[in-house]
Order: sequence, then structure tokens, then C-alpha cells
Amino acid sequence: MTTTTTAPVAAPPVHTQKKQPSGRMRAWATRAPLLPALIFMIAVTQLPFVATLVISFFDWNSLYPDARSFTGFGNYTEVLTDAALRKSVWVTILLTVGVVLTSLVLGLGLALLLDRKFRGRGLVRTLLIAPFLVVPVAAALLWKHVLYNPEYGLLNGLLHYVGGPQPDWISNTPLLAIEASLVWQWTPFMMLILLAGLQSRDHQQIEAAKVDGASNWQVFRYLTLPHLRRYLELGALLGSIYIVQNFDAVFTITSGGLGTANLPYTVYQTFYQAHENGLASAAGVLVVIGSIIIATFALRVVSSLFREEVSRA
Repeated sequence: MTTTTTAPVAAPPVHTQKKQPSGRMRAWATRAPLLPALIFMIAVTQLPFVATLVISFFDWNSLYPDARSFTGFGNYTEVLTDAALRKSVWVTILLTVGVVLTSLVLGLGLALLLDRKFRGRGLVRTLLIAPFLVVPVAAALLWKHVLYNPEYGLLNGLLHYVGGPQPDWISNTPLLAIEASLVWQWTPFMMLILLAGLQSRDHQQIEAAKVDGASNWQVFRYLTLPHLRRYLELGALLGSIYIVQNFDAVFTITSGGLGTANLPYTVYQTFYQAHENGLASAAGVLVVIGSIIIATFALRVVSSLFREEVSRA
């Protein structure tokens, strides 16, 4: 009887596989280059706001640093009940509504004009954008001295040429003087937003409406205006965020006098002139909260515009 022995079969070599990094590690590796910028942004923006928030709960006059005391929401109550501060809130609302609505109407008219093809359209567009590129303080100084000055201003110069009166524009209409300078600067911004909306229209739909006998007004009323609704909302919200916080024009043109002190200027007066750190911080926190509320609506409008563009694509 013959016994056959089977040679042992060598086991296959075991290949060691490298351990793949987890999804969390890959995410951190992707975000790591952004961490220095994030830390810098937090240090520059968030830490000062936290300090302002803390100071707003104290009765703190910088002239008497040893007399500060915790007052809770007392500063906020004083901000909301003080007559001067309430008036500044009302001035801020009037300034914001007047500037934003006027800029939107003028910007819409200019956008409709630039949406047409004509010779020199690029040059006209560049000239109309120029006011928005001017530094805010320089723009306010331009209006105060070059246009409004009762002795050598351009407006009174034109009125003198036609034999008209020589009014003191800032003294007679102080709030309108500020609004005019801001409208001049913000109309190009509204024009750009609305022009982008006009150029994203469905031109085939417009041509079909004209073939069916629709007039230009009917096309604007039933096709163009509904299409521009989101862009009008975006322009109004972004403009409101800036005008609510505007300080340059009020400080430069009227120095907050003649009933033109808005909330940011009142915060400046409370902090730098009255030295009431706690009260000024409370008013500043309220301004920030109002700006955040408006910015939240603006971000929602922007996201809805992006979703509409993606759905069309």
C-alpha cells in the first residue's frame, strides 16, 4: 500500500493595506488652510463685539472709571426710552426709507435705459457707476462744498445765472441734503443689480408677448416687473444695511445738527462726547441687531435667486 504525501501549499502573501483617512480627517485637512483667516476674523470682529456686549451691561462713564457698576438691561431701557435716542431712531428710519426707495426708482430707470442698445452705452455705463466708487467722506464733502455752499456752490451758481434765489441748502433742508448725497452715491449700485436682472430675462417670452400685441407698458407690468421682484428686494435690503449704519454723510454735511442725528451718530456722540461707554455700547448693540435682521432677509433673497438660476440652467 503506497502512501502519497501532499506537499504543503504555501499561504498567499498578506498585503498590508494603508488605512484610509476618515471623512472627518479629510474635512479638517481641507479646512486647515482657512483656520488662520478664521482666527483673524474672530479676533478682529467677534471679540470686540463681545467686549461691547459686556460693557453694555455696565453703568460706565470713562471720566469716572472707578464708579462703574453692573446695571443689567438698564442701558437698553434708557436707549429705548430716551427722547433723543428715539428721535435718532426715527431719523434713521426716514433716512433709510427715503434713500433706498429713491435710489431704487432712479436705478430702475437707468437700468431700463442701459438695457437698450445705443452708441456709447459702455461709456455711459462707466460714468453712471463712478459715483458709487467715490469714497463716502469725499462724496459728502463734494456735496457740502461744491454743490450746497451758499456762496460759491454750483447749485446757487446756476440759480444766480437764471435770476433765482440763493438758499442755504443745508440750513433749509438738512435731511434732504443728506439724502440727496446718499441717493447720488447709491443709485449706481441699484442700477447694477437691476440691470443684471433685466439681462437675465427670457427674451423669447418677451418677443412672444409682443407678437401677441402686448404694448411696452404691458410687457414691463406683467413680465419685467415680476421678474425683477427678487432683484428689487435684494437692492432694498443691501441698501438698507448700509444706510442704517451710515455715519459719514451725517457727520460731514451737518455734524448731526438741525435734527439730522441718526442712530450711529448718536452712538458717536454718547461715546466720544458724553463718555458714556455703557450707554453707547447698548445703542451700538441695537444697531448691530437691526443690521443682522436685515442681513438675514438679504441672504435669503440671495439664496432664492441662486436657486432660481440653477433651476433655469
